[in-house]
Amino acid sequence: MASTRLPGTPRLLRALNDRAALELLLNRGPLTRAQLGEMTGLSKVTASQLVERLEQRGLVRRVGEQAGGRGPNAQLYAVTPGSAHVIGVDVGPDRVVAACADITGSIIGRVEQSTKDTDDPVGVVHNAVVQAATDAGTDMTSVRRVVLGTPGLVDPASGEISFAWDLPRWHRGLLDDLRRDLSTTVVFGNDVNMAAVAESSTGAAAGIKDFVLIWAGRGVGLASVIDGRLHQGSTGAAGEIGYLPVAGAEVPRHLGRKATKGGVRGAFQSIAGADAVKAIGKKYGFRGAEAADVVRDAVEAGPAGEPVLDELAARLALGVAATCVVLDPPLVVLAGEVSQAGGPALAARVENEVASITLVSPKVVITGVESEPVLHGALHTALGAVRDEVFGSTTG
Repeated sequence: MASTRLPGTPRLLRALNDRAALELLLNRGPLTRAQLGEMTGLSKVTASQLVERLEQRGLVRRVGEQAGGRGPNAQLYAVTPGSAHVIGVDVGPDRVVAACADITGSIIGRVEQSTKDTDDPVGVVHNAVVQAATDAGTDMTSVRRVVLGTPGLVDPASGEISFAWDLPRWHRGLLDDLRRDLSTTVVFGNDVNMAAVAESSTGAAAGIKDFVLIWAGRGVGLASVIDGRLHQGSTGAAGEIGYLPVAGAEVPRHLGRKATKGGVRGAFQSIAGADAVKAIGKKYGFRGAEAADVVRDAVEAGPAGEPVLDELAARLALGVAATCVVLDPPLVVLAGEVSQAGGPALAARVENEVASITLVSPKVVITGVESEPVLHGALHTALGAVRDEVFGSTTG
């Protein structure tokens, strides 16, 4: 019987070699042609041809020389930063932050704007994105992708925002409006999911294929990463843990999207959201303008603040436990401003409480992404896609 195995074509092999070389230059560069040949297993001739091909396409450039033994110094090569740009955007109810990164991942432009004085989402995003590109010294012609991290549900099939109670002006049809306005690829991502991407890339979950991230801040949310991939669910509602029915809290009924747009809150949100955290603090004599302030003061108060942490941990553990008995992840990351304020003391309490009320005992840690996780997750998401596009088409 004849073999059905297809041989690798020269074009395909060149593309694979080019991609491998570009990844090495991103992670290990700058490198010489000889070093690239050694690391990829290519001959000197093939490695030289590869570098020339990438240089002609503007994807790599010479950045210096490496002194060696006999003979002339070897040229050092690196990925050309400006070969493509991406923009990540963190959209909240009161402000929007946009950052522009080159293809190496370096953030070279950033803007922050208030959204309190406008109800025009296209205008808000347009201004932030264009100004971020300008601040980076480039323009929209080099921006290959814009990823926006937003609260609410993102439909996995259409990519549209289907519901965002924090952003009442954001609606179906907005995605197409933004793509027309910006003349580039625009993608929505749930904000907590974007935080999980950042955690997986540079935070406490780096190198971990299975973990969950619990967001505790103004609201509560969940992101699940299973075998290295975000789980969004059939409608994008996976992770809307605020609506989890929990013991000891009133469970609203008939929670259709019309009801949620009217401000009806789920059971877990009512016991673990920002208002609940402030109520816990008040009970023990701790007050603050924000929930995170209350928790931070409780931590700093030592023994006097422990009852606040104990009660908050017991409540958060209900949501963590419900998630972990279904998914059984080895790691739980606590993120969001309330979690960060509670720090390791809060994480340890949640870990102990989960182990005491369930059959699973995941490790619970505080986020390793110190600032702007949604923004950084949006940038990582955009970079991953654009590198696939640019590096995957090197053979023309």
